[in-house]
Formats: sequence, structure tokens, C-alpha cells
Amino acid sequence: MTIRLTVLYNLPPGSDEEEFLNWRLGEHQAENAAAPGVIRTDFGRVDELWPGKQKPPYRFMTIADWPDRASFDAFFYSEETQAELNNDSERISDSLFLISEILTETVNEEQQP
Repeated sequence: MTIRLTVLYNLPPGSDEEEFLNWRLGEHQAENAAAPGVIRTDFGRVDELWPGKQKPPYRFMTIADWPDRASFDAFFYSEETQAELNNDSERISDSLFLISEILTETVNEEQQP
């Protein structure tokens, strides 16, 4: 049973988005990928909200998957990780952390490169 962490967030007012992306796509992405138990991690910029022409409530989204709840809990709720999250929270605002259990997953092999 895969456990997925989805984090939706914005940048604090006055932040330099280019500077943030340099950090987030480099150093921080490497840290996320190397986190104990992580089997997949993605980062994206939210460009649209459907339906309509409204502004999306969040600008960025991070997803990370663990193979099971025990490995997720051991990493995510550790004192070290919580301290790092508190430190990193200065770079983001309006964050929403969603923890979900993946009940089914389908990969379309015909669409794989």
C-alpha cells in the first residue's frame, strides 16, 4: 500500500520565484529523492484551475510516495524531518499537507516512452 504525501503551497509575498525554483529543482529535489523510503517524488507548478478562469489557490505542488505507512511515518514524523519542515516552511506559505493511501494505480504502458 503506497502512501502519498501531496503538498500544495504558495510563496510568501515578495519572494523571488526564480530563486525559489533554483533551490527547489536542485538541492531540495535531490534531498526529497534521497529521503529514506521515498520511491517517487515530483514537483510541479500549478498553471490553471479548471473549470473557469479563476486563479488557482496554490502555485506549487510536491508529491512524494513511500511503499508503506511504516516507512512514511518513520521518516515524516521524525524529529529531524519535522525540524527541517519548520525550517523550509519559511520559504513557502499557505501550505496544505495531504497524506493519502493509494488504493489503485494504473500505468498505461502504451504511453510510456
